[in-house]
Parts: sequence; C-alpha cells; structure tokens
Amino acid sequence: MAGQQFQYDDSGNTFFYFLTSFVGLIVIPATYYLWPRDQNAEQLRLKSLRRVHGRCLWYRLRLMKSQQSVVPTLKKAALLLGWALFIFLAYKVSTLDREYQEYNPWEVLNLDQSASVAEIKKQFRVLSLKFHPDKGGDEAMFMRITKAYKALTDEDARQIWENYGNPDGPGATRFGIALPGWIVDQKNSMLVLLVYGLAFMVILPVVVGTWWYRSIRYSGDQILINTTQLFMHFMYKTPNMNMKRLGMVLTAAFEFDPRSNKEAIIRPTDNVEVPQLIRELGSIINVKKKEPPFCYPYSLKARVLLLAQLARMDVSEDLEEDQRFVVRKCPALLQEMINVGCQLTMMANSRGGFHAPRLVSIENCMKLSQMSVQGLQEAKSPLLQLPHFEEEHLRYCISKKYKVRTLQDLVSLKDSDRRNMLRFLGEEKYDEVMGVLSSLPHITMETKLQVLDDEDSSNITAGSIVTVTVTLTRKKMCEVFEKEQVAPALPEDAAAAAAEESQADAGKNKVKGWQNKSKVTKKAAKAKKKKLTKKKPLPQQQAKGDKPKQANGNVAGNDVAVKEEDEEASDKGSESDEGEGNKDTPSEREEESDKQSDAEMDQMGGDDEQEWKALQQSIQRRERALLETKSKVTHPVYSLYFPEEKQEWWWLYITDRRDQTLVSMPYHVCTLRDTEEVELKFPAPSKTGNYQYSVVLRSDSYMGLDQIKPLKLEVHEAKAMLDNHPQWDIPDTEEEEEPDDSDGIEESEEEEEDND
Repeated sequence: MAGQQFQYDDSGNTFFYFLTSFVGLIVIPATYYLWPRDQNAEQLRLKSLRRVHGRCLWYRLRLMKSQQSVVPTLKKAALLLGWALFIFLAYKVSTLDREYQEYNPWEVLNLDQSASVAEIKKQFRVLSLKFHPDKGGDEAMFMRITKAYKALTDEDARQIWENYGNPDGPGATRFGIALPGWIVDQKNSMLVLLVYGLAFMVILPVVVGTWWYRSIRYSGDQILINTTQLFMHFMYKTPNMNMKRLGMVLTAAFEFDPRSNKEAIIRPTDNVEVPQLIRELGSIINVKKKEPPFCYPYSLKARVLLLAQLARMDVSEDLEEDQRFVVRKCPALLQEMINVGCQLTMMANSRGGFHAPRLVSIENCMKLSQMSVQGLQEAKSPLLQLPHFEEEHLRYCISKKYKVRTLQDLVSLKDSDRRNMLRFLGEEKYDEVMGVLSSLPHITMETKLQVLDDEDSSNITAGSIVTVTVTLTRKKMCEVFEKEQVAPALPEDAAAAAAEESQADAGKNKVKGWQNKSKVTKKAAKAKKKKLTKKKPLPQQQAKGDKPKQANGNVAGNDVAVKEEDEEASDKGSESDEGEGNKDTPSEREEESDKQSDAEMDQMGGDDEQEWKALQQSIQRRERALLETKSKVTHPVYSLYFPEEKQEWWWLYITDRRDQTLVSMPYHVCTLRDTEEVELKFPAPSKTGNYQYSVVLRSDSYMGLDQIKPLKLEVHEAKAMLDNHPQWDIPDTEEEEEPDDSDGIEESEEEEEDND
C-alpha cells in the first residue's frame, strides 16, 4: 500500500481558492438580505401617503428617519468593500498557474499517438542531442525525455505507465491543504492557538448561548414567557375585568421592566416628572394599590404614560421617548392577553372546575387596543380621531339640528349640511378632514351558515359542528359618499321610472320566490305527487284565455292540469293502439308517471352531483388558502398619536349576548386588503330550539367602526343511528338448531359406546 503525505501550500496558491469561496459565501447572501432597499421607493411611498397621513406622528417620525439615517450608507459601504475583496481574490485565482498536469509521454516527445516505433526512436534521438547535459542541454528535460522514451518502447515501463499513470510505478499519495505553511510553523503556534481558542471557545459559545437564552425567554409572538404567565394569572384571578384593572395588568408586563428588557429605561428625572403627571391625572390612576407588581416603579411609570397618552397630555422630551416605547408595545401585548383569555375559555369548556374569563374582559382588551392606537379615552367621541377636531367643536356636531355622534353619521350627511356644520374649519382644513374621512375603511359582512361533512348542509342538528363562512369586503368611505350623492341627483321622471321598475322587479322576485319555495317538512311522496300533477300552461292557451285564473295569477284548481294530462295520455294511447279508440288505460298512465318520476330522479341526482362538485371545489379552495402565506401588510392606519406605522387588522368572532359568552374564538384577520373569507366553527347546542347569536367584527385600530350582525340558529334533533344491520343479524332458528345438533351428536356417541 502506497504511503500518504500531507503538505501545506507554501506558495499560498491553493489558499486563495479557499479564501475566495469563504468570502463569496458571506458576501452574496449578505448582499441579498442586508442591502438597503431603494430609498427613492420609500420616499415615493411616503409622498403618496402624505395627503392623508401627513399629520400622523408615525409618518413624521418615519420621514425624519429616512432623511437623517446614515445606516443605509454604512451598509452599502461595507457590502461594496466585501465585493471588492471578492473580485480581487477571484482575479488572483484566475491568474494562478495550474501546477498539477497529467503525465503524457506523447506530449513530452511532441508526437502523435499514431506514431510508429521508428518515429519514436528518431524523435528521441533528435531531442536527446538537443537537451543532453554533456552538450549544454537541460538535465531535467533530458530526464523527462528519457522516461517518456522508455514508457513508449519498453514493455514493462509501458505497462506500469498504463496502470499507474507514471513509468516509475506507484508513489506516495499527496494531500494538499489549502492553508499557507506559516500556520503550522512553530514560531506562530501560540498565535494560531490563541485565535482558534478565541473563535471556538469564546465567541461561538457566547453567540449560541445568547441566542438560546433569548429564544427560551420569548414566545412565538416575541412576548416574554413571564408576561404570558402574568396575564394568565390575572385573567384567571379576575374573570370579569374592567377597563381600569385591565390597564394595570397591561402595564405590569415585564417588557416595561428594565431587568427583563434593556429597551426599558428608568431615568433619574422620573422621581420628579412621574409624580407631577400623577397629580395632573387625578383619580383615574390608583396610586395606593399595594398589590405587586402594580406597585412596582416600572409598572407605575408605564401606567402613568399610557393614561397620559389616552388623555393626550403633553410630557417632557425624555418621558415622550419612554411613552412611545410603552404605546408601541401595547397592541402586541393586548393580542397576547386575548390569546390567553381564549385558552382559558377553551380549558373551562373542556375541563370545567373554574370560571372562564367573561366576554366583557376580552372585548375590553380589544377596546383598549383601539384606544392606545388612537390616543383616546373610552368615553370620548370617535370624531376626535379626525384631524383638527377638538372638544369644543363637538357641540356643533351633536346639536339637535345635525345629531352627528359617530363617523357613520358624518358620512350620511348631505354635503351642504356637512359644510355648514363644519364651518368652524377653513376650506383647506375641511378638505383635509374629508380626505381622511374618505380613506377610512368601510367593511361589509356576508354570512353563510352550514354544516360541512353532512348530507344536508343546511340542517343543523344538536351537537353538530357548525361552520359560519364570513365574507369581508373592504372599501373606502369615499365609495359610500359617491353612492349617497348619486342617488338624489336623478330627475323626477327618471326617479319615478326607477321606482316603477323597482316595484315591478320586486313583484317578479316575489312571484319567483313563491314559485321556487319548497316545504321541507312534507314527505317525499307528497312532493313527488305534487310535481307530477303540476304542469306549466302553454303560451298560446294563456293568450287565448282558455283557462280561468285566480287572483294570484295561477290556474284555478289542479283538476284542469290533471285533465290535460289524461287527454295527452289518451292521445298517445290512441296512436299506439289502433284498434282500441281514444281510451286511456290506468296501466298506461302508470307507465307515463313512472317515466316522469325517473326523469325527476335523474334531475335530482344531477343536482346532488353539482352540490358534491361545489363542495369539493370549496375544500380545494380552503386547502390552497392554508398553503398560501399572505402578507400582513394591508392598509396603514390613520393615527395622530401612535408612534409606529400600523396596519389595519380586525377581530372576528361569534358571541351569545344573552349569556355574555364566546361561541367561537376570535379570529385575527391580518390580510384583509380587498376581500377575505373566514370560517368560524363551533359546536351546535345540545338542546333543540332557536338561538340568537351575533357575529362581531372589531377593529384593533379604529374606534367607532365595529359591527355586530345577528345570526339566527335553528337546531333540530339529531338523526337516530341505525343499530339494525340485516346482513349482520343471525336468525334465531339457526342459533336454536346448533345446540340440538350438538345434543344429537352426543347421543349418537353414547349409543355407539353402549353398543361397543
């Protein structure tokens, strides 16, 4: 077995290959992920939002950050430096000579492989005279020529060359290491060991440990695990939580504690500024609460800053920075609190033994999210979300003449009345208010109630899983303006004609609905009989007026239709039976009715097949929706006092307002740009009867845009399971015969023994 030799790259040529690959593996992904996005695109996006969101705090902060930030420039400079190093190394590698070449005696002698032995000897003689050392030639080249000549003329040397690729036979295997030789030099051994120890024994363990420590402290939504446990404790302890206590629990989160979060700061000036804010807030903050952690300094400071935000109070510059940090964390913390409340509710429904959080507690979390984003207290008017609206301006809106208390009331006003009511605003401010109001969301809800995985999806039985499919359509308020302004602009004649057409359409729809109405409670036999007896009148007969009609427009009585069927059947019978006249026999009528019933059954089978195809398509659509990952970027929220750009998100759930309980868990709709379809599932009540539920849609950012839609649920008795399976039943006679046969066999065996 040949030996092995390891050697380092003394010249450093192969080390450049390793270094080029290493730098490329770092520079290429870093450029993709860290290269700053086009600043011009961000400037254009902010410019397009300026008309509506120009007065928002988050917009001004984002604009200032994009103009003053030097981080993108530093990132670009570092990445360009890395690319310059990579290009230099690639050029260095491309200029290196390839040292290893496969040994080929034909190339050494400069001959073709088809050359004869005479030509080989002749060429060797010429080259040996040229490169012989005694005649001043190159000794190394002469040795190569001699080795090549032997490999081509000597049979043993030729066989060795063909087997091992070298006329000298097998040699030692060499492994080159793409590192320079000075790394293993004894003079540099201490420095190399120091670098290796620092990299693999200090830096790498610290990085991995820091990542692991952070990962185990945070949940999937980047909320501290301790905060989640704190919320669960107080939600369990206080099922019916009012808004005041909810604010105390929220601000007790460990995200605001400097010991758990380095972003939270306790300043020396807090001992002066925080007590001053407490005096200004008055009785709305409970300072005497001694229950931990509500009495801790970080919790008290966060609560004061949050209440000051809701009251729209001015604070100092240092406290303003801390206030932005607190307010920015509130929506995510409230979402975590809602999740905790839903988990406790599911545990209470499945296990029992403790009281689940009340519906008011979960809805207060949603309301507090709206309040923190808009910087408004719960009792304040939602009109204060608009720019240039102050408390003293509301008296013009809530006067007896206009009675505008909500955003919807402001939208429904005529333009002349709206301008007259908002006369305290100038023309420029009025246009800005209308621009913001036009951009606010207008959501329409459509609900569909069904029971999937059941033969009759519209029949809700006790204990079945009910699926409520809610289709949400998001539009702007300006579209509502357009519809309301176009409607009264019709002339009188056109309006009268439109009214007549609408009445006519309504009449047609009524007749159509009455004709298509089917009674579910009737038996199938009666329904088939009714279909057989009904027959549509021919247009010619209606024109002639041969048939009398009732007031409702239908043919009087069913006898006429039956008589016509008998006449048609007798005509068919006369054509088929030549010698029997025009008489119709009962058997022929039965055959005709059987044909009609078969056609109806085929039609019913086709309808079932269409329903099955529609169900399959809906299932495939849901599977595709599960596989797709949609972006959570919807529409920026208009907020005058929120310090960060926020997207429009919604909560959708079903409640029982009578019992104040959750029927379905709240679904956080984060991808509603234009249209979104959401499925809410819940078990039907175990008792039959009629139930009144409510489908609730709540915004997590706007006040006054929540919607509640009634949902009626009619629960029927569940179908009884068929316990008798004829194919499994064993006749009683067989069971009785078996013991008789066995007795006979035993008796016969006893007789044989006696005979023996």
